[in-house]
Amino acid sequence: MNIYETYLLPRVVNFTCGLKPMMKQREKVVPLAEGRVLEIGVGSGLNLPFYTPGKVKHLWGLDPSRETWALAHDKLGKLDFDVEFIKASAEDIPLDRGSADTVLITYTLCTIPDVISALREARRVLKSDGTLLFCEHGLATDESVQRWQNRLNPIWTRLGGGCNLNRPIPELIQQAGFNIRSIDAMYIPGWKPASFNYWGAAIHH
Repeated sequence: MNIYETYLLPRVVNFTCGLKPMMKQREKVVPLAEGRVLEIGVGSGLNLPFYTPGKVKHLWGLDPSRETWALAHDKLGKLDFDVEFIKASAEDIPLDRGSADTVLITYTLCTIPDVISALREARRVLKSDGTLLFCEHGLATDESVQRWQNRLNPIWTRLGGGCNLNRPIPELIQQAGFNIRSIDAMYIPGWKPASFNYWGAAIHH
């Protein structure tokens, strides 16, 4: 991993993922998390201010980048629950089966190399009556935007730390063995190829 990916990219991602439209999206799903929560792709802790006080017992924050997690330091003192950082990939989560009441994934599925394996791991560590909460950008429903997403994706992926513009988020979640219980989708303000958002909740098959 080069200097850009280790030290500069985390700050770039923290800035772009912390823009107001994306923060408003986080606010729609993060407060629904409860119990023992696994957040996949915790990054710099942008979701931390949105957890509902008193609903979360423990938070595992999983991310492959300790340098990115270091940016979350100032947010931790304001929480009323324990946070445990886990440096690991989403494709190999070091938690026991059925450990989490809630699994939360926001703006992360776009970058995971093997997204189906990661979602299957999320399903494994989620209790049978637990909930997967998600908020992601992905493949748009308009064919004209889809064409731009597909054309630009090879370049975008190289520049954006592995981020993909055109992943079909609902289909991927279902392929991994989840039933989608609720879902909404729309363009949020921003560059159209990267601004089509899906958010909702899913449960075990």
